[in-house]
Amino acid sequence: MATKTVQSGKDGETRRDFLYLTAGAFGAVGAASFAWPFLDSMNPAADTLAMSTIEVDISPIKTGQAITVMWQGKPVFIRHRTATEIEGAREVDVSTLRDKQTDEERVKKPEWLVMVGICTHLGCVPLGQKEGEVRGEYNGWFCPCHGSHYDQSGRIRKGPAPANLKVPLYSFINDTTLKIG
Repeated sequence: MATKTVQSGKDGETRRDFLYLTAGAFGAVGAASFAWPFLDSMNPAADTLAMSTIEVDISPIKTGQAITVMWQGKPVFIRHRTATEIEGAREVDVSTLRDKQTDEERVKKPEWLVMVGICTHLGCVPLGQKEGEVRGEYNGWFCPCHGSHYDQSGRIRKGPAPANLKVPLYSFINDTTLKIG
C-alpha cells in the first residue's frame, strides 16, 4: 500500500501542475483580451495619420520666392534660394553660432530650404517669408515679438531664441514634389 500512496502523490502533483498551468494560461488570455482594446485605443486616429505627411508641388516656386504650407497645424517655410543666399549661408563661420549647424546639415538640396516657421523662443511666426517683409539683420527671418534674427539658413544669429528654426523630416519624391513628414 505504501507504494500506491507514493504513486498517487506523484499523480496528484502532475494533475495539480497541469491545473495551475491551465488556469495561468486562461488568466493570461483573459488579461490580454482586456488589455488589447485599451492599448489599441492609444493609436493615433485616422485624421491624425492623414495629417502626418503632406506632398507639396514646388514647381511653381521661382528662384528667390518662398511659400508657407501648413503641416500638423504648423507653418512650414519652403524657400527656393538664390545662388547668393546659398553662398551667404555657407560662408558663415559655424563656431560663431549659438546652435552650431552648417547649411549643408540643414538642407538636402542647396537651392531648397525647408523648415518649421515657429520661433524657438516663444512660438511666434517670424517675418521674412513674404516679399517686402522685414528679414532681420542677416537677410533671413525676423521675429518682431522679442527680436530674434535668423539667417538665410534659418539659424539663430541674434536675440533670445535658443535654437535654429527646426527642419522637419522631408524628402524629394521627384524634382517637382516635396514630401514633408
